[in-house]
Amino acid sequence: MNFRTGLAVGAGGFLAAHAAGRFGRRIVDRVIARYEAKLERAVRRLAARAEFGGPLAKAALAGARALYEGKSPARALLSAGWTALKETLKRLFGGGRRGGLTNIVEQIDVGAPCRLVYDQWTRFEDFPSFMKKVVSVDQASEQKLNWKAKIFWSSRSWQSTIVEQVPDRHIVWRSKAAKGRVDGTVSFHELAPELTRVLLVLEYRPGGLFERTGNLWRAQGRRVRLELKHFRRHVMTRSLTAPAEVEGWRGEIHDGEVVRAP
Repeated sequence: MNFRTGLAVGAGGFLAAHAAGRFGRRIVDRVIARYEAKLERAVRRLAARAEFGGPLAKAALAGARALYEGKSPARALLSAGWTALKETLKRLFGGGRRGGLTNIVEQIDVGAPCRLVYDQWTRFEDFPSFMKKVVSVDQASEQKLNWKAKIFWSSRSWQSTIVEQVPDRHIVWRSKAAKGRVDGTVSFHELAPELTRVLLVLEYRPGGLFERTGNLWRAQGRRVRLELKHFRRHVMTRSLTAPAEVEGWRGEIHDGEVVRAP
């Protein structure tokens, strides 16, 4: 091969490589443009959802916007985390429904007679022996109960007043405390001679920092569900084995007054 032929071959290879490079760049540009279009649509969707969403939705939007603006995944993750923190604090300290009401409705079926289930429930001072978060219950009178329970690593105390109580049917109470309160109703429904449904309806008004944090993530509803399971296990393993020893309070209360003693 002479010099001219070698030069021609080299030039052809260079042009081919240049053309291949341009073709490759066009493919890369198309992929990037497609990715940016998808990301832009995702940002628009997240923006629409975040308008009515909570801290997590707004955090996801912040992360997607950071990626769309060309920031690294690490910076995008940092933006999402910071936004989640800010939105959470905003809800806790005035940006959301401070002290708002949360309704909690839970039910559980217990394989025991309705009378036995009701009687065991009225033994409030037994609650700490089988409920994980109840520290103590002091029944000052037929209507008044003083409670102490754990909230995260802290503890809370409150007083509840029974305003309505009908044996084997329902108990209605109101409560007061420095940090949040829980009003509610528990009712008992005989499904069969040896099967009772317990229906618990609570109105939870968080007051302190820990309570509002727990309320934000619906932690209290999960705790109620778990405590009901502890109650069922206690009835099935303890109360049923010695029903004669379960002496419940069989009186009747209306408008906060005892109208029929047991």
